[in-house]
Amino acid sequence: MTTTSVMTVSLPRVSARVRILLWLLVVMAVALGAVAVTVRSILQRDVDHRTSQLLTQETGEFANFVPQGVDPDTGGRFDDPDRLLRVYLQRQYADPDEELLGLTGPPGAEPAVIRQRRDLPGHTALWQDGAALTRIHASERSFGTLQRPQGELRWAKVAIGPAGGGRPGAFVVAFHPERERAVADKTFWTLLSLSGVALLMTTGIGWAVAGRILAPVRLVRTTAAELTEQDLTRRIPVAGRDDIAALAETFNGMLDRLERAFAAQRVFVDDAGHELRTPITIVRGHLELMGDDPADREETVRLVTDELDRMSRIVEDLLLLAGAERPDFVRPEPVQVAELTADVFVKVRTLGDRDWVLDGVADLEVRLDPQRMTQAMVQLAQNAVQHTVPGQRIRIGSRAEDGRVELYVADHGPGIPAEDAEVIFERFRRGTSRRGARTSGAGLGLAIVKAIAEGHHGRVELRRTEGGGATFVLILETDS
Repeated sequence: MTTTSVMTVSLPRVSARVRILLWLLVVMAVALGAVAVTVRSILQRDVDHRTSQLLTQETGEFANFVPQGVDPDTGGRFDDPDRLLRVYLQRQYADPDEELLGLTGPPGAEPAVIRQRRDLPGHTALWQDGAALTRIHASERSFGTLQRPQGELRWAKVAIGPAGGGRPGAFVVAFHPERERAVADKTFWTLLSLSGVALLMTTGIGWAVAGRILAPVRLVRTTAAELTEQDLTRRIPVAGRDDIAALAETFNGMLDRLERAFAAQRVFVDDAGHELRTPITIVRGHLELMGDDPADREETVRLVTDELDRMSRIVEDLLLLAGAERPDFVRPEPVQVAELTADVFVKVRTLGDRDWVLDGVADLEVRLDPQRMTQAMVQLAQNAVQHTVPGQRIRIGSRAEDGRVELYVADHGPGIPAEDAEVIFERFRRGTSRRGARTSGAGLGLAIVKAIAEGHHGRVELRRTEGGGATFVLILETDS
């Protein structure tokens, strides 16, 4: 059996700064290139348009001259094409790239050339190219283009019929567009050169600007890389009000939440370890000291079982509090508050020999989780039982006011000192002083009540009971 090993190649990571700059340069290069090409195309089209206009104008003027022209020597009409062409050419002034020629002779043979006394700068004149003149003179077309080694030639002609047995002739206008096309090409390359300079400048400016804009992002990356579970105190300085600043603020907020979560986790783990260490120590100590006496063994088993039950309750409460972070911790549904209050009252009456009173009920419907709310109310009632004596009154009730509903448990025990009111809802915190007989609780009951209230987007408050005692109130918004 053969095994095939696959080699993975890790490509080098390209930074966001480089990617932004590359995209910017690509877009600018395409845009500037498109502008240069468009300008060149427009200039070339303008050259073609002006050439066509010039050829049309020159041939039109000559065509008008033929029937209307007067021979200065005779004072009458021209009867000789040769004389007609010479007189007309003497009176015309051609453009620098234009040739005005007269051709005489039969088509198909090399014609005789009548031309103006001027040379074309930078061009090989048409009158020196006998083959080209023969082709133009023999052509049946009035307009055309010749591709010569010397360059492109645009031409137009007006044929002149023989008069009095003379030779036929033709008036030819020839235009050499290379120089003007060269101007268009020069403009094109100038634009490309300027575009190159612009791209170089853009590269420098874009690199600096992208670096400045992305500096907070790099700082976020650096800060995230330097964060450890032991050090979550680093923060990113925020400057400005743009999206990058918002990112830095969001990251700082995340760090705040992480720091609080890790701090709470450390405290929670320390407290849980402390609370579980005590019953474990008790169980180990009794087991190590357990003798052979049956009564002693029975008492040891009872104590060990009691401590194990307490550990089991602590673990169950811890699991419940851990589940409070889940979105499905509470499952709200429409509930009649009066019916819920009455059911809680019936259930808690079996918790202890107390003077239980159904103080009042709120007659309205609210969306809440009836099981979780019952659990919280029973926990508060159990707490009241633990801190009162038989016969003392405990009131259970609910009321609606100011767009909210309150469910409460009020006792007439010793109450809670002000210094303890701030910590009793924290996990494993029972306050600096106990308000009744010693209990076996781990300090998680009120933390569970708080978690249930917050799961309903509400809160739990501690108030003083009129006449002495403590009142715990679950406050929920009626639209929650």
